Amino acid sequence: MPTLPWTTVDEPAPDATAFVMASRLEVRSLSDVPRFFLRSLAAWKQVKSAPGAYGASLIAQPLKRTFWTLSAWEDKQALYTYARTEPHKSVMTGLRSTMSRSVFTFWETPAAGLPIDWSDARERLAVQERADAADGSSPTA
Repeated sequence: MPTLPWTTVDEPAPDATAFVMASRLEVRSLSDVPRFFLRSLAAWKQVKSAPGAYGASLIAQPLKRTFWTLSAWEDKQALYTYARTEPHKSVMTGLRSTMSRSVFTFWETPAAGLPIDWSDARERLAVQERADAADGSSPTA
């Protein structure tokens, strides 16, 4: 399972709060995996210089057609600015047709607790997926 381990982009102040986003992204077929993975590397590279980014990690499970992302930001605005900025904006728009299911979750945590543990992020994603299923929503990328 290829993993890009937690990479610290910028050290937050010890008393800061981090805005965290975790996602699980599934592509429709195995033939979509290489394209998704290669494009996601461009977005990964962008995170390393994104204003307000504290850090990020990516787990790829190619045979399961699943990619997991985890990132921490100065605030919600920093994350949303990154998402609307190139190359992330075009990468995600261009991959939309290859997506199957996606789950996103967001929370705040003391920045002193970074990096976020993947087990915590996966549990939060599972809770979010159950909530999405209960209210009939099924988010996509």
